[in-house]
Amino acid sequence: MLAPIAWRVPPRHYGPWERVVSLLTEGLVRAGADVTLFATADSITAACLSAVVPSPYEETPGMDAKVWEGLHLAHAFSQAQEFDLIHNHYDFLPLTYASLVDTPMVTTIHGFSSERILPVYRAFNGRTHYIGISDADRHPDLTYLATIHHGLDFHEFTFQPRAGEYLLFFGRIHPDKGASDAIRVARAAGRPLILAGIVQDRGYFEREIEPQLSPGISYVGAAGPAERDRLLGGALGLLHLIHFDEPFGLSVVEAMACGTPVIAYRRGSMPELIEHGVSGFLSESEAEAIAAVRRLGTLDRTGVRAHAERFSVARMVDAYLAAYHAVCLASRFRRPDPCRKP
Repeated sequence: MLAPIAWRVPPRHYGPWERVVSLLTEGLVRAGADVTLFATADSITAACLSAVVPSPYEETPGMDAKVWEGLHLAHAFSQAQEFDLIHNHYDFLPLTYASLVDTPMVTTIHGFSSERILPVYRAFNGRTHYIGISDADRHPDLTYLATIHHGLDFHEFTFQPRAGEYLLFFGRIHPDKGASDAIRVARAAGRPLILAGIVQDRGYFEREIEPQLSPGISYVGAAGPAERDRLLGGALGLLHLIHFDEPFGLSVVEAMACGTPVIAYRRGSMPELIEHGVSGFLSESEAEAIAAVRRLGTLDRTGVRAHAERFSVARMVDAYLAAYHAVCLASRFRRPDPCRKP
């Protein structure tokens, strides 16, 4: 399991790719798979941890990300012959190693940062195996082995049958994620708003968010697992008013796992995650989002939680095991069940 090294596995607060890697790795171990996790040395896992990178570069001032990225990938691929399969969560760069080893590789594409990275994916299309995290994020130029939605460990999320009074924005403070939209919608609907997440665009935060902060609009910074559970569960609704075609959106499913419905713009994977009128509302405009806030109280939070349960770790693990077995079979690994322990 090849993880990114921007954040620890599992992340202390932010780190969605690393969080998915952790959930999948631990789920595979519970299912009986023999897994080696390549991640930062401070990572926590029940799998075998193999690390050359001492700490995450996003949490280590002065660390040269490119240097440690090169060492991390070289460390993993130097051991490729020891494994039946490599599962890449490190975006496009590990694809360039695929022709140098005999071990087959599955790559989960966690989204495309821009069209500029597509030449690498096109070059290795058919030579490695791609997994999409939503149907919406599949690129028409690429061939996919499967679409596998992310899954959650529902023990980490407390179902709250009673809604609170505040609305919540939970994500990166960046124009793509619609924090300023959330402020306008909350104010128009007459509801307090809590914003939580890392500041990824400092200029945007200082221009659009910080001047709007007031007793009714508060920013609480990044939130770790316990605070995330409290914030998500206590909200009347999550505002996810994105300005890009989001590949998945973990916070959407996490909110629903607490029974909290989600209001999102109908973009990217949102129609795959949210059942309109059951687990939240899909909006075409800011005006529709404001109107949807006033309808949040009509939704059954038990039904919201039930909808979220289709995004379980067990379902994700089973889907990945099926994909691994297909790849191993195609690569002429003849063991009866090469991805499971005897």
